[in-house]
Amino acid sequence: MTCSHQTLLERIKSVYLGVPGLPPERIAPTVGLNIGKVDVKSTRINFWDLGGQKDLQTLWEKYYSECHGIVFVVDSTDSERLEECKNTFETMITSDLVEGIPVLMLANKQDVPDALRVEEIKEVFNKIAVKLGARDSRVLPVSALEG
Repeated sequence: MTCSHQTLLERIKSVYLGVPGLPPERIAPTVGLNIGKVDVKSTRINFWDLGGQKDLQTLWEKYYSECHGIVFVVDSTDSERLEECKNTFETMITSDLVEGIPVLMLANKQDVPDALRVEEIKEVFNKIAVKLGARDSRVLPVSALEG
């Protein structure tokens, strides 16, 4: 089983840098921080892939002040951790440090037949989505493996 967010970062680097990313079987969980840099036209995008383990989440706030957008990756095949994921998301978006920052939630692993659909994931997160206020936010289906 690969790590959703790291597989996605490898796919992004592969597409925009024109080099093959790590094969999924070589991708390990992020411990601490993994940085990806991608240039798109005249803009450099820095990705800070922060480990999602509970004990690593305390590090997240250290990066909020320099953040211009948040991409929150949900593993659509792991329904057992969805409640934990929702609680983590709520803690993050209610921090004063991320107020006004746009949020993109990606429902990853949509290529897997039994994956939760975007509508099902939205249903779980809808009650806390109101805390996003007027800032830009979206939930999109993706497959980091298939593009």
